[in-house]
Amino acid sequence: MSILTRRHLLRHAALSATAVTPAGAALGTAAAVGTTAALDGCQPGDTTAPDPSPAARLPFPQDFGWGAATSAYQIEGAAKEDGRGESVWDTFSHAPGRIRNGDTGDVAADHYHRYAEDLDLMRDLGLRSYRFSISWPRIQPDGTGAANQRGLDFYRRLVDGLHERGISPMATLFHWDLPQALQNTGGWESRDVAQRFADYAAILFDALGDRVPVWLTINEPKTVVQNGYLTGHHAPGLRDPDAAYLVAHHLQLAHGLAVRALRETSSTGRIGPAFNLHPCYPADGSPAAAEAARLYDGYENRIYLDSALKGSYPEDVLADLGPDSRMVRGIRDGDLEIISAPVDLLAVQYYTPIYVTATGSTVRRWPTSEAEWQQIYPDGMYDILTRVTRDYGPIPLTVTENGLPTPDVLAADGTVEDTGRVTFLRDHLAAAHRAVTDGVPLESFHVWSLLDNFEWAEGYDQRWGLIYVDYATQRRVLKRSAHWYRQVIADNAL
Repeated sequence: MSILTRRHLLRHAALSATAVTPAGAALGTAAAVGTTAALDGCQPGDTTAPDPSPAARLPFPQDFGWGAATSAYQIEGAAKEDGRGESVWDTFSHAPGRIRNGDTGDVAADHYHRYAEDLDLMRDLGLRSYRFSISWPRIQPDGTGAANQRGLDFYRRLVDGLHERGISPMATLFHWDLPQALQNTGGWESRDVAQRFADYAAILFDALGDRVPVWLTINEPKTVVQNGYLTGHHAPGLRDPDAAYLVAHHLQLAHGLAVRALRETSSTGRIGPAFNLHPCYPADGSPAAAEAARLYDGYENRIYLDSALKGSYPEDVLADLGPDSRMVRGIRDGDLEIISAPVDLLAVQYYTPIYVTATGSTVRRWPTSEAEWQQIYPDGMYDILTRVTRDYGPIPLTVTENGLPTPDVLAADGTVEDTGRVTFLRDHLAAAHRAVTDGVPLESFHVWSLLDNFEWAEGYDQRWGLIYVDYATQRRVLKRSAHWYRQVIADNAL
């Protein structure tokens, strides 16, 4: 691997790492609008903010799936209860210096014990869909073998509680909490772990397949690759570029094997992957910037989209990695056929755009949130949704994560005024609505997140939830954004 390629990989991994880029002043609108030569015909959109007045009401399709999202390690707690095994995030968060303030997910939002209260809050918000993840080590403590019935029973109670409240379950099979026992045998660098994942998925399809209408396989494989194996900011905390893209291949293989496992059952559930997609724009009008942005997009988006939806890896990415890379050498005959097993939908997670210079570095064009890697650019939502439909056909889409952290404070009168989140969600929903109007088959939208939670390497410093969690008492308080979102759902319109 060349020095230039290695620098490129590390640079683009840093974009997704938590708080690894210093904050800086955003460039003005004129500079951003001047970036017109975008990737694969994906042009930066109109930057005019939508009119929030009642006269500008934007109706969504009937039966649109208004939802919110969470993940197991970030909210459940109960890390050592009812037979749950250790995950890589238990190990990582307990290692000194890994997590801000030394925080862990041992208790988190205590959802494991308070799930009924949280279900009532979802009902009161009017949610039509709830996207959650299942903890692999709660089902298989060592990542193999028979199911832990107490773990299965928790998710049965959760799914039944959703149905009782008229909320549709959307279950994610893997949201980063790999059993530590499997990491000890090589983790996602081991091809065998992809098969272990399929076995785990089959257990869940057998136990819950008649109650879960939508399954998502792997959440954000890119984040595991970039933050877990390039920058080391996430579990398992490695910095090994050559291992990173072998991991990418095995995550994609695990996805395809899980899809096949569902097809072998009598379940009528739908299934697809969950990709965090970042539109990549040239930072200027030069051919060199356009070429660099296209390669950057290959690592950010096409390596996952092309393999899952077209049955091939991007040739420019494979050439850049080189024939001796562990990923290229690890691809076996038939792998891409498995990876591209037909899916029923694609989950899209959008947080930020990327602007790429001629040298392959990145620059900022827009203000950032408290998460310094996140540039606030609502039109990127429109660009990425329309790009997926244009390049990959009319596959049904769901937005399974979109949100930002804000400096939320519980006031003496018991309110939380997160007006910045309201503005953010309004603008991104307006961009999603515009995509629907232009023919994108978007079925649902899930705010990240339902609850304040353990935000990975940032611990509890960042609050992403619609619902404020007082971690000392576990009291839940609806923020201003939650009240606003409830009205949007009731109106089925923005």
